[in-house]
Formats: sequence, structure tokens, C-alpha cells
Amino acid sequence: MRDPRREPSGDRPAPNAVVGRVSLYLRQLESFQSQGILTVSSSQLGAALAINDAQVRKDLAFFGQFGYPGIGYRIDELITALQRILGIDREWPLALIGLGNLGRALLKYRGFRNRGFRIVALFDSDPHKIGSDFEGMTVRSLDTLAEVIVQQNISLAVLSVPAEAAQHVADQLVASGILGIFNFAPMPLIVPASVSIVAVDLSVQLEHLAYKTQTTRGGISFVG
Repeated sequence: MRDPRREPSGDRPAPNAVVGRVSLYLRQLESFQSQGILTVSSSQLGAALAINDAQVRKDLAFFGQFGYPGIGYRIDELITALQRILGIDREWPLALIGLGNLGRALLKYRGFRNRGFRIVALFDSDPHKIGSDFEGMTVRSLDTLAEVIVQQNISLAVLSVPAEAAQHVADQLVASGILGIFNFAPMPLIVPASVSIVAVDLSVQLEHLAYKTQTTRGGISFVG
């Protein structure tokens, strides 16, 4: 009989906010583990992240029952479970499209590999970049997208192209079989429901930070 603590609660997708907190829980659990801690309660886990313990329990219960009465959560077991839930218990090959300043910075970012994401193919439309080598990989033409994606079994793509090119490239990615796009282009993309998108607009995040900063210090004012 399977241990119910390891059994997911269903196949319905979790809300984005829950998934975001699960990533935070995983990082905090890994920090606890590095300190030699073996078990943790929901209140201890929540306190480390400024999240109340009821929310921690509710988030984890969305995926199953992982705690033990009188013990709390066994950290090694919960880390394994959350890695499986997030899909990072295996390696994900990535295609990176766009080798401008941002694309080259993303290529050098080691955090991707540390979480199981490995950039294995580079693409650009600039003829001066096609054929060049970056980080041991050759930049390919977008005309080869479909071929390379099938050959290297790529499901996810990182898109770092100018806004005016983003939708066209996204259409090419979808036609080539990509199922998920990490979009750094500062515009929304229209894709089929079968394709997932996570958008990262750095200017929007800075605007959010500016708003929070001025409201925290009481400096906001409205002119009518």
C-alpha cells in the first residue's frame, strides 16, 4: 500500500501563487538540509519565509499529505517530493533564441544548470552571429529550429529577442513542437492553450519595486 504522504491530491493544475511558494519552500528546505536539520514543522518553514503556517500546510496539501504526526516534515522526503512536483527531478534541455546582451548573459547564468535546466541549442537571425561559437555551442539559424528541437528532444525555449520579432519567433517555436516558452521579450505572446508561457518583463518588475518602495516610505501622492 502506498504511503498517502507521497500521494498527489489530483491532476488539476496548482495556481501560480502556490507554485511560486512551493519553489520558495524547496529552497528553504535545501538550506535547512545543508545545516544538517532532518525535520521541520510548518511553522518553522513558514517563519523562515514570512509565510503563516496555515498557508504552508494548505499549499503542500494541494499535492498530497507529507507530514508525520509528532514529527512534522522529513526534509529529505519533502525535498524529493517537491522536486518531482515542480518537474526538476530530471534534466530539461533548453533552446535559447536571441544572442544579444541579455541572451549572452542568460547563457552564462549557472542557476539554470543548478536546477536541472541545460541550454543545449542557440539560435539567432543575425547572419553575423550564425555560425559563431558561444560557451562551446554554435549559433544556428532559425530555419533549423524544427530539426534541432526534434533531434535534441527540446520542450522548453528561452526567448530573448526584440519585441517586434517575438510573436513571429514564438509562432516558429510552436510550429517546431516547443511546449513551454520563457519569454523575456517585453510584449505578451499569443500561443495555443497547449503551450505554456512564463513572461519576465524586467522593466515591469522594476516599476513594481519602485511602487512598493515609495508606498512603504509614505512618499506616494496623486495629482488629480
